[in-house]
Amino acid sequence: MHDRAGAAGARSQRTARSPETERFGKPPSGWRRAWFEVIFESETRAGRRFDLVLIALILASVLVVIVDSVSSYAARYGAELTALEWTFTLLFTAEYAARLASVQRPLRYATSFFGIVDLISVLPTYLAFFFPEFHALIDIRLLRLLRVFRILKLTEYLTEMSVLGDALRASRRKILVFICVVLTIDVLMGTLLYVVEGPANGFDNIPVSIYWAITTMTTVGFGDIAPKTGLGRAIASFMMLLGWGILAVPTGIVTAEMTHRRFGERAVDRVCACGADDHAASARFCARCGKALPAVV
Repeated sequence: MHDRAGAAGARSQRTARSPETERFGKPPSGWRRAWFEVIFESETRAGRRFDLVLIALILASVLVVIVDSVSSYAARYGAELTALEWTFTLLFTAEYAARLASVQRPLRYATSFFGIVDLISVLPTYLAFFFPEFHALIDIRLLRLLRVFRILKLTEYLTEMSVLGDALRASRRKILVFICVVLTIDVLMGTLLYVVEGPANGFDNIPVSIYWAITTMTTVGFGDIAPKTGLGRAIASFMMLLGWGILAVPTGIVTAEMTHRRFGERAVDRVCACGADDHAASARFCARCGKALPAVV
């Protein structure tokens, strides 16, 4: 009985449609289906290898961009760095084309977040090659900076990013209220410093004073504007100490939300006949024996 239930649970997990299948469409058969399973699904050995190789290529390509930005290395190894850049560009172009070819709705993938990132990561190299007159319009180095967008592709392989994103979305109201409170304090303290210090000490107007208050509250302290009077320095000292305490608030908000999502979704009343009780609220089958779990009360 338990074996049949476990087999049924395993079949249910295998037949579950992935988000990529739902959104982009999985080909029914042929080489496109095989490519889809390798490129978009990491459950297989080939899919895991593809992901690991792609991550290594992304990191290597970003490293080449960083090294190329150092003038001494660019002057000494310019030809080698250019060859590596074109190699990575061609590889990522082939990967982009393979992703478009292996889905049933390629336009939907092309307009998705990662589809746009894939295009942006390779486009600057081709623009610089086919349109050299861009040098007369903008510095081509600005286009090279777009190659760093390749590192955004790494977020596709970090499942923890979804947990952090959910926590940030759930905390957005609290964070918004926190920012409004901090902004109110900065406006009040900046106005107070404008009255205390005045234009004679560099606080020419209230917006400049608010700018000083923000840099002081965040403990950045550029030093381009500083109070000269004793009362102004006392207010600045108070704001610096206040900034230390305030900066910990958003971290606590997000951490509390992540803790709630991690432990709050556990349903302790969903105990399986085998004794296992560590099941997520969305689980349908026991992770230990595969038997169907009771409904959430």
